[in-house]
Amino acid sequence: MFGLTFEKLLIIGVIAAFLLGPERLPLYAAKLGQFTRSLRDFANGAKDRMRDEMGPEFDEVDWKKLDPRQYDPRRIIREALLDDDTATATATATAIKPVTESAYAQRQRKLQAGALPPFDSEST
Repeated sequence: MFGLTFEKLLIIGVIAAFLLGPERLPLYAAKLGQFTRSLRDFANGAKDRMRDEMGPEFDEVDWKKLDPRQYDPRRIIREALLDDDTATATATATAIKPVTESAYAQRQRKLQAGALPPFDSEST
């Protein structure tokens, strides 16, 4: 909660008690309680309104998946670049083979013999 630990909140409370004094402290504590209740009611009202507008789909939503803190940019990019289908991913991995020196040498021989047209970078 905004980097506030229990110790920091305790120090703030002690300072507030000294600054406000014993006469005004109960009044401000009551106002803080009212503010907290109104904030909670506002949040619950927004939740109820969202449930009414979305209908039964609201209960089916997995809210943990929508938490922005769990997103890792590396994972998002990886998932965007790769297909989720494992069959497609394995087919792609097996279709792409590294060029070996012998394959390169064979291509060069065929090019020199005129069996293959030369590689044209503008046509691809």
